[in-house]
Amino acid sequence: MSEKIGLVVCGNSGIDYMTLNYPVKVIRSTLNLDGKEYEDYVDIQAKDFYKMVEENPDIDVSTSQTSTGKIASVYEEMVAEGYTDVIVIVISSKLSGTYQGAILAKELVKNLNVYVLDSRSVSYGEAYLALEAIRLIKDGKKTIDIINHLERVRDHVYIYVLVDTLKFLVKNGRLSATSGFLGTLLKIKPLLHVQKDGRLVPFEKIRTTHKAQSRLIEIIEEKIHEKNVIMFIAYTNNKEKAEELKEIFLKKRKDITVELVPLTPVVGAHAGPGTLGVGYIEI
Repeated sequence: MSEKIGLVVCGNSGIDYMTLNYPVKVIRSTLNLDGKEYEDYVDIQAKDFYKMVEENPDIDVSTSQTSTGKIASVYEEMVAEGYTDVIVIVISSKLSGTYQGAILAKELVKNLNVYVLDSRSVSYGEAYLALEAIRLIKDGKKTIDIINHLERVRDHVYIYVLVDTLKFLVKNGRLSATSGFLGTLLKIKPLLHVQKDGRLVPFEKIRTTHKAQSRLIEIIEEKIHEKNVIMFIAYTNNKEKAEELKEIFLKKRKDITVELVPLTPVVGAHAGPGTLGVGYIEI
């Protein structure tokens, strides 16, 4: 029997903000703002969320991942639509329990081959894997070959993150760091990066925002030197700053593409307003 391959991607990828040429099902997390629940992207979008947090800096913000039952019902929809195989691409398992939920949901559904891929990434780093999956599905590739390709691509995604304050990451337990380091980090503008295993960890301690941005540009330019890459900049409430950085990178490297993507509210709830993520994929 020939394969009919479906694709499920979690909303933390920001895939909702992209135009896709393949039917993709999105599993979305929930944002809790001052006791009210919002489904990411459906009930609240990036621009409105950051505006709300800017206006109410002490607003009570938390998030909850998609329930296992909800993920299973998405799988059931895939069965009903005649899919034999489903590739599920999710945010780094070190940043969310979505991966675990997607694995558990497999047990609840019959007659479907489910392959859950831990992107070990977030935002465009995760979305790019979905774009590659679409390309290969359309090329008629087999599921297992697509998974093998995505695993190879995953190892070539690099992300650096500049946060305005560590308040949100610390509060939500999303930062892997020693407590001694955290005490000093709270007073400065830290540069973070996503490790190969998908953890978000401190990279360098820097005193000012200006110095942190300059250092980030320096690191990226050094890393991508003479490499064939696609770059991306994920922004929060600072699209102008993202556009400025894009111009800086393009001046040095006219041959590259730099994608600008909004950081989805559920991810932004952990990173906080003022955050910028700059990444690249070696291709």
